[in-house]
Amino acid sequence: MKAYWYLMRLHRPIPILIILWPTLWALFAATQTHLPSIKHLIIFVVGVVLMRTAGCVFNDILDKDFDFKVKRTSTRPITTGEVSVKSALTLGIILLVIAFILVLFLNLLTILLSFVALILALTYPLFKRFFALPQLALGLAFNFGVIMAYSAELNTVPTAAWLMYIACIFWTLSYDTMYALADKIYDQELGLHSSALSFGKHVTLAITICQTMMLIFLVSFAYTQSYNLIFYLALILCIYFFYYQYKLWKQDTIKDCISAFSHNHWVGLVIFIAILLQ
Repeated sequence: MKAYWYLMRLHRPIPILIILWPTLWALFAATQTHLPSIKHLIIFVVGVVLMRTAGCVFNDILDKDFDFKVKRTSTRPITTGEVSVKSALTLGIILLVIAFILVLFLNLLTILLSFVALILALTYPLFKRFFALPQLALGLAFNFGVIMAYSAELNTVPTAAWLMYIACIFWTLSYDTMYALADKIYDQELGLHSSALSFGKHVTLAITICQTMMLIFLVSFAYTQSYNLIFYLALILCIYFFYYQYKLWKQDTIKDCISAFSHNHWVGLVIFIAILLQ
């Protein structure tokens, strides 16, 4: 059971929260004048956890021949043989089936969008093999809950949803590049791609641009929603958070890079509170 727990990364709740925050932003922003229903809240929170854990399982299946060569991933259950590929595949399918059952309680548009979410979730681990910026594929997959949350609440996907989605993609590009910095030596040796390698000596500029674009798209989103000063103050606080993260990952150790990545949880929380206060 411990091996399965580790396979699903349930011992690391922060990445789940970082993925969950954009979905909650969308869920609460879409309703505007009232809180989302308990039903929708449960479906999306549980759905994010299920899709995150399923994504980890399929990622480890696909990466089983790489993980044992990387210090950070060498103890993962599949690559060590604690969990067989067959057992992991069964677990992944079960998680996806449960997630799909939850989606069936939503409207038809959201059910159809769930197939897009599934394709994104299952294919993003492959992009590191051939695409210079696999973190972009990750951003599309991680944040698709934004589109589905708006769809579930409004039965349409308005401009505000796309502005938030694009902002979140840039956010993912920034924080997952910090994460990728921890593995850049191993990725280079294994012939795998990552934004940390692609950005090279310009990585500081690239992360800063991504964070700036995130803030610009969130400002655009807030303008369309006629948000008050509280939201913009929250974005200013995020600038301080980004500077703090820079001080962490710039030290270029595995621990500091992962700490900088994890610190983005506070960015998600602050923006959620700002949306809630609208």
